[in-house]
Amino acid sequence: MTEIKVEIPNELKFIRHVSNVDWSLLFNKIVREELEKTAKLKEIILKSELSEKDVEELTEVINKSISSKY
Repeated sequence: MTEIKVEIPNELKFIRHVSNVDWSLLFNKIVREELEKTAKLKEIILKSELSEKDVEELTEVINKSISSKY
């Protein structure tokens, strides 16, 4: 099994004092979920019929819409 080092930001240092948590199990679950999301996204992208230009145009429309809202 591969070992991963995790650095905890200062604002989250309080979690060091949390007891009875299997950190390895928790991080394994989080990483697995994120990898599954990435795999699903990759599947969707591979099936997409949009060109790079189509994606850029759609992104521009979305960004303009969001910026006008806020």
